[in-house]
Amino acid sequence: MDRSPVRDFIVGLFVLAGLAALGWLAFSVGGFTWHQRGGLRLSADFSETGDLKVRAPVVIAGVRVGEVSSLSLDKDFRALVEINLNPDLKLPTDTSASIVTAGVLGDRYISLQPGGDDRFLSSGDRISYTESAVSLERLIGQLVYGTTRGERKDAPASRSTTGPEIER
Repeated sequence: MDRSPVRDFIVGLFVLAGLAALGWLAFSVGGFTWHQRGGLRLSADFSETGDLKVRAPVVIAGVRVGEVSSLSLDKDFRALVEINLNPDLKLPTDTSASIVTAGVLGDRYISLQPGGDDRFLSSGDRISYTESAVSLERLIGQLVYGTTRGERKDAPASRSTTGPEIER
């Protein structure tokens, strides 16, 4: 079989198109965005994030409107979550944020519920109304033991926890 420059060129284009498609797929699955991340930057504090991750989606009515940009601990030992939203979004000041789960054991994301106030949040503001993540382990513990925070129902409140008591 003879070598044909036209056929070699077509095969080369096909290989380049395949590599470009593979690169596009890798960036798409990884969540890489080509546009600059700017816009409405808000923060919210939660007592429990439940394994919320950076770059987790932020949604309103099931529509993705942004993502989590950072997670940190504030001075009151609460989780401070910074979110980056679409710049053209206008959210009322009484908007609430909840950490919810996609499915029973799925990933966590933030769901925003806009309020009815006439004033709007601006970049750098804090969302006042938050609902922390529900811990599946804590719910199971409440179901099984009927208690919260690891306390036993049958344990008397005045019992010493410093060591064994000695009877004289």
